[in-house]
This record gives sequence, C-alpha cells and structure tokens, in this order.
Amino acid sequence: MMAPAPLGPARWYKGGLSWHRQPMQRWLSLLARRVATLGCAVLAAGSAAQPSAAPAPAATPPASVAPAACPPPLPVHASTAPERDRGLLWRLTRDGRSSWLYGTLHVGKPAWKRLGPQVSAALRNSEVLALEIDPSDPALQAALQDLQHPGLLPEPLQQRLNQAYARACIAPESMATLHPVLQATSLMVLEARWLGMDPSLALEQLLLSQVRGSGRRVVSLETAAQQKAVLVPADPDEALATLAQSLAQLEDGSSRRVMARMVAAWERGDLAALDDYASWCECANTAEDQAYMRKLNDERNGPLAAGIDAQHRSGKRVFAAVGALHMTGPQSLPRLLEDLGFRVERVRFNR
Repeated sequence: MMAPAPLGPARWYKGGLSWHRQPMQRWLSLLARRVATLGCAVLAAGSAAQPSAAPAPAATPPASVAPAACPPPLPVHASTAPERDRGLLWRLTRDGRSSWLYGTLHVGKPAWKRLGPQVSAALRNSEVLALEIDPSDPALQAALQDLQHPGLLPEPLQQRLNQAYARACIAPESMATLHPVLQATSLMVLEARWLGMDPSLALEQLLLSQVRGSGRRVVSLETAAQQKAVLVPADPDEALATLAQSLAQLEDGSSRRVMARMVAAWERGDLAALDDYASWCECANTAEDQAYMRKLNDERNGPLAAGIDAQHRSGKRVFAAVGALHMTGPQSLPRLLEDLGFRVERVRFNR
C-alpha cells in the first residue's frame, strides 16, 4: 500500500522499487496472500465498520462513477448449482480418530454456498471447527477498531483513497472509523466482486453458518493480537507507504488479476499451482522477500499446527479451515502435522 508512482500491470508486488528505497515491499507479500491467509481479519474489519460481514455498497453509486462501472450485484436467491467439492482437503488420523484440514479462500461465490459431499461429510463428522480466527470474535473487532488512526492523511493520498471508494461504488462512511490501511486492504478484498465473488460469502462464514446451532465449538488458532500485528505497520511512515502501494494496486487493476488466478487454482484444487505461487506473484524476487515470505507463512504455520494438534489431543475430531497458501512450501501445514504424528492423506475430489 504505498508507492507514489503508479505500477505497471506486470509489476504488482515489486513495482520495480528496490528493497532499500521501499522497505515496505515486504508488506506486499502480505497483500498478495491476503485473500488466502489473512482475509478473516479483513472480514472482521468490515464487520466492525457496519453490521454486515463486508462493507455494503452505497445506495447509489458516487456521482463520479457511472453505474455500468460498478460490479454487478450477486444473485439474492439460493444457488441452484449442484453440490461440488472445491478447494483442498486432508484427512488427519491419529489416536484412533480422524480430524480434517481444509484449505480455504476468504471470499466466495453464491454457487459455493452448497458444500460438496466430501467436505460436508468431514464437517459433519467433526466436533470442533477451528479457524485462523473467528471473524465474528468481538475481541478481534475490538482490536481492529483500537488501531490508532493517523488522523488527516496527506491530501494526495486522501484523494486517491476517495477515488478508490468511488471506483468500488462503496460509501466511504462505511469504513471511516477504520485505519486507512485497513480501509484500502478491505477495498482490495472487495475487488472480488468484479469476479463474481464477495467477502460476505467467504468460506469461513459458510462453515460458521453450517455449525451454528449444532452444539459444535468454534475455536481460533490465532489471537486478535497476532492478527492485528500483521495488518497495519506500527511505524506511521511505513503505514502511509503501505497505503500508497495498496492504492496503486487498486488503480492498475493488478490486485484483481492475481486474485483471479489464485481463485482459479483454488477452485480446481491445483496444489501445484499454489505451491508455485512465488514464481507468478512477483513477490519473492530477493533474499529479503523470501525471508519475509517465510516469516509470514512458514513461521505462522508452526503455531497453527500446534493449535490443531492441541484440539485433536483434547479428544475431539477437528475440522480446521485455514487459508490455502498455508498448505504450500517446505513448512506447509500438512507436512508439519505429519511431523506431529498424524497420518496425512489428501482427499481427492470428483471434479
């Protein structure tokens, strides 16, 4: 979310800027993974701004935006799409019982409201739903609201943020109380609406709706403080730089294009494409980038695996739903859980 100069369409993450001139390029790796790893917190940011799970569109598009430029509304009627398994699912067996690991996205399509038979069966046979963090957790919403707002933005950044709201057909008041970095990040996730998706249809929300009223517990594998720490840089100058880069990604349309590629790989369960993410995200070109990617993904995976292990050790069958990119790399969750003594088996879907 920074970079005063606009980025070319092929330079979404690196933007041609050197590491030393732009230290917050590491933050772009986080944005690159936002839909697949940190969307829970972004969903909560939208919830904190208003009652719905994601910021609602303005009643009428801003005057500067023609209605044709706004994303088409999603169907309000129930989806008639056939039940079909999507994403990535593993069976985790140990201690005479099975738990489940599901790689998710934090956006969704109306057709995804009907879980496929194998995912439904795994969820039905579990006793605990474990999420990175429950997006409806009041502690998370309080933590996000507690992020210090920097006050007035530099006028050029404020104008660009206003223009981003106008292009998104979103009323700025819907997220005005949030830190500007969170506002821009939420707008990036809301780019999914141009792809026929919406954060309000995120897999976490769908899974929560499935277990609500069933007596099954919902647990968070990370804390509000952990999520808060990765969402907004503590340094004010870095936060402004991050905001500027996010706005650049919204302006050149690159965030939408990479999101589309990631969603397509997830929907067809293409673990190889996701595992090759660093080769097409342009976010791991230097040793520093790669170290930050490990910090963002691999170093979070250890505690996530430990949380899943602890829930299973408690004698419960767990359905753990975690962003799909946590299933990739040398420290992927399936590998770490195998190291903890689980027999880890990929469930192959009929597609």
